[in-house]
Amino acid sequence: MPKAVDLKKADVVDRNGQLLVIKEIEVHSPSARGAATLYKVRYSDVRTGLKVEEAYKGDEIVQTVLLERKPVTFSYIDGDDYIFMDNEDYTQYPINKEVIEEQLLFLTDDIKGLQMLVVDDQIIALELPQTVEMVITETVPALKAASASARTKPAHFATGLSILVPEYLEQGQKVRIHTGEKRFMGRAD
Repeated sequence: MPKAVDLKKADVVDRNGQLLVIKEIEVHSPSARGAATLYKVRYSDVRTGLKVEEAYKGDEIVQTVLLERKPVTFSYIDGDDYIFMDNEDYTQYPINKEVIEEQLLFLTDDIKGLQMLVVDDQIIALELPQTVEMVITETVPALKAASASARTKPAHFATGLSILVPEYLEQGQKVRIHTGEKRFMGRAD
């Protein structure tokens, strides 16, 4: 079993029979000599969706659950459910839009590298690839004197995502975006 120092985002922890998915980890380093580093972990309950917080010392043992990752493809929307298909056995997995609300900003019809996180045949999360390619749908026109300097402008995408991009980019161009940090990475080929 891992220690608190080894926990990562999207790990699943079993706390007294309650399955919790790690959403965020804050590390608090002490200023005193003998004090231990504290890890403040924010969870979401798999079954109820309720938020839970817990603090651990770095060497404290935490019981994690084996997580299965299945490669999936986005298929279609059915009411409030987003349907994903398993790439290996073509099983359909419905996920309520509230569960994947943050990921919806990056979800396009042609996205590749999606993975479904499954524990005990129960879907707990959707994992995005580290970078995605998206087409700019709206931005102010490129400036003639625009350079490759650090000046930026807002760009909007079909999914509702809005990020800052270099001012030389135009509407209709495809760019790479870092999903974790919601930032521009570069032009896509």
